[in-house]
Amino acid sequence: MSDMLNVVVDGLWRQGNKSLAVRLVAEGGETLPDWLPGAHIDVHLPCGLIRQYSLTGPRTGESYLICVGRETASRGGSRYIHETLRPGQRLLVSVPRNLFALQQAERVLLMAAGIGITPLYAMALELEAAGTPFTLHYSVKSHESAAFRRELSQFTQGECVIHAASPRAGLAEHIPEPEAGLHLYVCGPAGFMEKVREVATAKRWMEGNIHAEAFQPVALAAGSNAADVFTIAVASTGERWPVPADKTIAQVLQENGVAVPLSCEMGICGACLTPVIDGVVDHRDTVQSEAEKCGVNQQVALCCSRSHSRELVIGL
Repeated sequence: MSDMLNVVVDGLWRQGNKSLAVRLVAEGGETLPDWLPGAHIDVHLPCGLIRQYSLTGPRTGESYLICVGRETASRGGSRYIHETLRPGQRLLVSVPRNLFALQQAERVLLMAAGIGITPLYAMALELEAAGTPFTLHYSVKSHESAAFRRELSQFTQGECVIHAASPRAGLAEHIPEPEAGLHLYVCGPAGFMEKVREVATAKRWMEGNIHAEAFQPVALAAGSNAADVFTIAVASTGERWPVPADKTIAQVLQENGVAVPLSCEMGICGACLTPVIDGVVDHRDTVQSEAEKCGVNQQVALCCSRSHSRELVIGL
């Protein structure tokens, strides 16, 4: 199966006063590949940008639904979709990838802020269908800006509470003490997700029961001691090249003829995760959990991460 799909914009409509829902169908009318809640697609916009958007809404083989918030500090993607994209336009999108999948649970707590509602709305629909109890806390600047407001009021297995206040307000109240079988999923701005994790950790939640999806690259910690220059080595060929401070591993590999699967180039999509054979990774992605970054079998995001060791050997 090809990793790319030709789709057509089948419809656009407002969701609240800040977001735009976009329905995509296969250009030839065929069934689209299946997906599960938490999945996202790369959307190749005609303006030359590639952006990642979570799939949302009911799962059908006939269409994909994304919802895009209008960002004040847009890097171009949301502005293009809100101002230029029109029904009938053809786009290229990736096959869905899922790095934020629902785990088996007895009960689920969903916490969304802003456009972070998109993957969690799909999760709520899945949990409703499975009969799994859940609570969704959805923080927005105003009730008028809430996306899928009508749909979120129709659950019977779970409940949705919309908070028109600071996303960080009331988190201690909304996050209960941990229980066996209770899992937490959070999506929204980086500061909101960090605060949710902070509150849950203070209440002694287990790391494996907290799941987050990020749409922004992780900030480099002050005083990072990663080497300015290190060597990247390809295990299959033994080839080695220096990686200077002003270039990524992916850029160096591409310059030397090594194919690298890139998409977001910010460490948020997982497309370029590659096994590490030897060396100590300076992880700068937001895709992997802390447990994965500290595990025995690690992967490195070639688009953003670097090396704490003089040489990093990767499984290519």
